[in-house]
Amino acid sequence: MKKLALLLTLIASFTAYAQGDAEAGKAKSTTCAACHGPDGNSLIPANPVLAGQHEKYLFKQLKEFKLGMTTGGEQGRYNAVMAGMVAALSEQDMADLAAYYATQTAKPGVTPESTIELGEQLYLAGDTERGIASCIACHGPRGNGTSLSGFPKISGQHADYVKAQLMAFRDGTRNNDLNGMMGIVSAKLSDEEIDAISKYVGGLH
Repeated sequence: MKKLALLLTLIASFTAYAQGDAEAGKAKSTTCAACHGPDGNSLIPANPVLAGQHEKYLFKQLKEFKLGMTTGGEQGRYNAVMAGMVAALSEQDMADLAAYYATQTAKPGVTPESTIELGEQLYLAGDTERGIASCIACHGPRGNGTSLSGFPKISGQHADYVKAQLMAFRDGTRNNDLNGMMGIVSAKLSDEEIDAISKYVGGLH
């Protein structure tokens, strides 16, 4: 019975993604543009690039921002600004917005030369002696992640945003990652290593 319930839940989730209407999402995205840009290419380093992100991942984050808002941060993902933005959104609105941003093209980022050596080492190989998994295992060689597995695209993402999220995973203020994997990895990273990884992924494309 539990397996049937889980199967029905998964089917319902994928149905919601399939029903996302990119054109409708474009019309609904006008309130998002101030922070994320009209096409999802944010010009503000603290705000994430949404363009080209996986539809399933975007939909999940919007739902979890709303859950965080309704539970006062006890569940989901809480952000004071996003709480206000998602408050009035229906699941259809979220699906439409996710569909729209997923169809947009992200602008390529850059990797500062000073962070390549350490960033590349951690991204490609991690650190087996310290039990740090490589980033490539989940996010792929070009940082594109995988839609079906729920791992986000991180290539071209703003370094400031990536750094803030790694810090949040490390200190436990963000814990909506799959099986707690990001919390486990980030807990073993130093500030220098987080800074290097955050800057390194910007140029992966």
